[in-house]
Amino acid sequence: MTALDIRPIDPAFLPQAPGDYTHGTIITGARRMVFVSGQVPWAENGKVPEDFDTQCRITWRNVLAVLAEAGMGVRNLAKVTIYLADRQYREANARIRTEILGGHTPALTIIITDIYAEEWLLEIEAIAVDG
Repeated sequence: MTALDIRPIDPAFLPQAPGDYTHGTIITGARRMVFVSGQVPWAENGKVPEDFDTQCRITWRNVLAVLAEAGMGVRNLAKVTIYLADRQYREANARIRTEILGGHTPALTIIITDIYAEEWLLEIEAIAVDG
């Protein structure tokens, strides 16, 4: 069986992808895929904190909990989509995402949009693969 390999695709004629993502992702040797539904900033007590940094960390924790349940982690992420409630959260989102991903660069889309519940400042969905 071929070993799992998740590699970035960054065509030379495109501007370099800044930060911790790539223009595309090529995967070989995968045998399992996990589709992580949009995770939101619910804390263990069912409450939603008010500040963005705490919400972002909780939301990433929830994404990673789904991956862990499947025996996967950050390095298995192939695609991440982040929905932000406002442009003002872009820099904090990038800072925390970089910290969480630890050098891993999945394909990434960030969308500024109205989110289902007013108190949620972001939502994260993901696709992960395993070899």
